[in-house]
Amino acid sequence: MRRPFRPRPARPSRDFFRSGLRWKISAAIAVVSALVALALSLVVHNAARVSMINSTRDVQDERVQSALRIYESTGRLVFYARLDDPALPKELKAYAAKGQRATYVQDRRGEPASVWASTPVSHGHVLSLRATFTDRYSVLGDLDRTLTVGSLAVVVGGTALGVLIGGRMSRRLRLAAIAARKVADGDPRVRVREAIGGRRVRDETDELARAVDAMADALQLRLEAERRVTADIAHELRTPVTGLVTAAELLPPGRPAELVRDRVRALRTLVEDVLEVARLDGAAEQADLQEIDLGDFVRRRVRTLAPDAKVLVTENAVVQTDPRRLERILGNLLANATRHGEPSTEVVVDGPFVRVRDHGPGFPAELLREGPSRFRTGTPSRSAPGHGLGLTIAAGQARVLGARLTFRNAAAADGGGAVAQLLLPGGPR
Repeated sequence: MRRPFRPRPARPSRDFFRSGLRWKISAAIAVVSALVALALSLVVHNAARVSMINSTRDVQDERVQSALRIYESTGRLVFYARLDDPALPKELKAYAAKGQRATYVQDRRGEPASVWASTPVSHGHVLSLRATFTDRYSVLGDLDRTLTVGSLAVVVGGTALGVLIGGRMSRRLRLAAIAARKVADGDPRVRVREAIGGRRVRDETDELARAVDAMADALQLRLEAERRVTADIAHELRTPVTGLVTAAELLPPGRPAELVRDRVRALRTLVEDVLEVARLDGAAEQADLQEIDLGDFVRRRVRTLAPDAKVLVTENAVVQTDPRRLERILGNLLANATRHGEPSTEVVVDGPFVRVRDHGPGFPAELLREGPSRFRTGTPSRSAPGHGLGLTIAAGQARVLGARLTFRNAAAADGGGAVAQLLLPGGPR
């Protein structure tokens, strides 16, 4: 029973961590640049403010001394000095009571900072000056604007640099992934280091490419050794099997002779299939391309290979392909559909697509997940007909043709069954 589809809620954090390397590096550089710019801006702003306040305190201290001298000599108050100012902070009153001159910064929330300077005068009076820090705030405002512009420039420049560096690295990794997929598909000529331009740039990506190429070479040597052993064994078996076929034909008529001839024919078919698989694994096969009318070709071949199968041409196409190899693929797909599916088999030609469908239980989950595997028939019974090489040979022949062979199961609502689809390269334009 199928479970109803329930859309999952979006997860932005996971989606971010699954995003490309370029954007991760760019985001990291942007965040670090913003933090560094913010920290430096705060340090510069505070340092400039402290420097301006200290400078103002020094000026106020000099002015209060000058005002004291003028007051004591002339009795006049200059520089807007005041005697016993009621707004004088209590800290300065305490210093004046001790007979000390002092400065004080009064910084109230929501009000400009004020710089006070006071000095004791005869008869217990206190002479004080007060300067508001308003004029210096315009300078700090200009400084803050400059720091903001500079910080934005640093963040934008760092992000652009991250996009450039991350894009280059991401592109090299993407090219490496594409080349690795080609190697996994069996192309022995592809090398990851050449695909990413490792001869020009030496970095960790180049080291990874070297390691992948070394692994591919080692696997290729091992596979080639296994293929050679398999081909040699199958080749050596051809002579005795041919002799067995000849001897079986000479047996007197009867049920035992029919059983022997049937098993000998099956053995000969197995040997020929193993040899074909070994040749396809060697990646030395070349297609003899010809221009054919796909719809007419499929009709004639299906009439011979599976007379009971239905052929439907929804859109005809003219393609460049190897007729012999295409017939081999079509024959193996039809044989698999007839062997494992219901009697009703359908072949549909839709442009460059050729689909073979049965109405049986469908392909096993292992085949859909891993692709065709040798000697896996899809049925647990050892007595079932076939050797599990048909789909493997079809996939190998499709690779030689430059075609794409895929497998899926039809939906239960559409009647179920296994669907093998062959996509042939396009014909002449």
